[in-house]
Amino acid sequence: MEFSLIDTLWVFLAAILVFFMNLGFASVEAGFARSKNTVNILSKNFIVFAVSSLGFLLLGWGLMFGGDHPILGTEHLFILGNSDLSFYDGTLTSSVPFWGKFFFQLVFCGTAATIVSGAVAERVKYISFILFSFVLTLVIYPIVGHWVWGGGWLADLGFQDFAGDAVVHSLGGWAALAGAMLLGPRIGKYGKDGKPKAIPGHSMSLAVIGLFVLWLGWFGFNPGSTMSFQNPTDVFHILMTTNTSAIAAVLTSTATSWIVLKKPDLGMTINGCLAGLVGITGGCAYVTIEASLLIGALSGVLVVFAVMFFDKRGIDDPVGATSVHLCCGVFGTLCVGLFAKEGVTTLSATNGLFYGGGFRLLGVQLLGTLAIGAFAFGSSALVWLLLKKTVGIRVSRDEEVQGLDIGEHGNVAYPDFALVAEAIEGDDMPANRATPEKPAVSLEQAVPVEHHETRGAKITKVTILTNQNKFSLLQEALDGLGVTGITVTNVFGYGAQKGHAIYFRGSPVSSRLLPKVKIDIVVCKIPVETLIKTVQETLYTGNFGDGKIFLYDVEDVVKIRTGERGYDALQDEEPGED
Repeated sequence: MEFSLIDTLWVFLAAILVFFMNLGFASVEAGFARSKNTVNILSKNFIVFAVSSLGFLLLGWGLMFGGDHPILGTEHLFILGNSDLSFYDGTLTSSVPFWGKFFFQLVFCGTAATIVSGAVAERVKYISFILFSFVLTLVIYPIVGHWVWGGGWLADLGFQDFAGDAVVHSLGGWAALAGAMLLGPRIGKYGKDGKPKAIPGHSMSLAVIGLFVLWLGWFGFNPGSTMSFQNPTDVFHILMTTNTSAIAAVLTSTATSWIVLKKPDLGMTINGCLAGLVGITGGCAYVTIEASLLIGALSGVLVVFAVMFFDKRGIDDPVGATSVHLCCGVFGTLCVGLFAKEGVTTLSATNGLFYGGGFRLLGVQLLGTLAIGAFAFGSSALVWLLLKKTVGIRVSRDEEVQGLDIGEHGNVAYPDFALVAEAIEGDDMPANRATPEKPAVSLEQAVPVEHHETRGAKITKVTILTNQNKFSLLQEALDGLGVTGITVTNVFGYGAQKGHAIYFRGSPVSSRLLPKVKIDIVVCKIPVETLIKTVQETLYTGNFGDGKIFLYDVEDVVKIRTGERGYDALQDEEPGED
């Protein structure tokens, strides 16, 4: 059988670009997550491609392309060990060798599984995510793929999804939504009043790098789905609809967040670009450049409101995967029924509603969207539920607070300064050379209680050391007490609560210092004992790590601007003063 060199090279290049999107997903997710979960995020994005590759190799390809049964493939299901793969010669294209076609479809399968990772980030068990990804790529994804691309019932009805709005993005989004709902929100995401709180990611730089990698990869994802370069006009039309939708969404998501949130939020812009890329994926070969501009613009607006909607409904998605891939995947699928134009490329043979095609294509697109959504969400929820009842799907509270890097991997992405200092000193230094600091004396030993009664203009500095996750609660308590200013520092240390062992390539590194927060307050009129009692009641759990309070007499305070001293110098409500 003769193959086309140009088609084979084109599929090869496109497949590599789509594979490279794994780096983009890893970077965006890691950037949107907190630093204490970075190793976990990166590790999941490694393991998910390995697992999805195995699942698709063992059974997924066969279920997806094994014959023209309406529901799933039933013939030649197992390709491993099969020396005669001629059954698949006409599958997708006859101009590319079998394993070239397989790898191109494999990287799409891996993308669907990767989408789930971001939505369940920062609280899902590593083993549960691995098991879910395996089932998704072994069975769930291939069945939906068969319906649309493998000669199944939706293909017979005329359902159109050129590069995977429904098959890849909305399916991954439905699976992500089911996982996020069954997992529940992260600790601290919602206040006692039920209102969502911001949990910022640790690196917007990493997120932006990931976005550009994904944007680049999409030029393989959409144009590569032609699986042929015999008609360059088609390829470059798809390239342009893809890019045009993305840039429109960047602008509208930025403008929408600027209007609604009062600032041009970078996170919304990142998700806006991705929304535009997702929104055009299903129809990139079927719509005009002008239509792609409109689709992208609407996707950029949609994603901002979708993020806010899920937040308000108690569905915690750290990276906005459900908003981007589910909402815009569904939107893009329906847009095919609205904007498809016959003849816009050689691949487009049907008109949508706005080009005189009536409601037929839109009706088929709607039916397919509902069917895929019901199957993907229902089957994914069932798998998540089975995992929840067996191995469990959520890490313990302590693991989540400390970070999944330590609890799940015994590793850290950003070793603290103490480890760096040890490395600089040299490996030949004695392990016990460092002189331990003199232990702090107890509160009762340091200062008699009666000494801290507020008399006149006595000024006291109060330093509190506690867990980082307790800061927001403490801040609220201090505000209620009337403390008007604090100084906060992120520090590392340990006391009776020892550090955690971490490893690099299997070898122990050191006892890791625990991240703490240090709050300095200077008080004069607020009774110190009242402050101490408030802090104790707020921070107390009865466990190691609740923290300590240190009291210091302040001899004087001088305001640099006016030269005022003592209590008068504290009246501007500068940080760290009352």
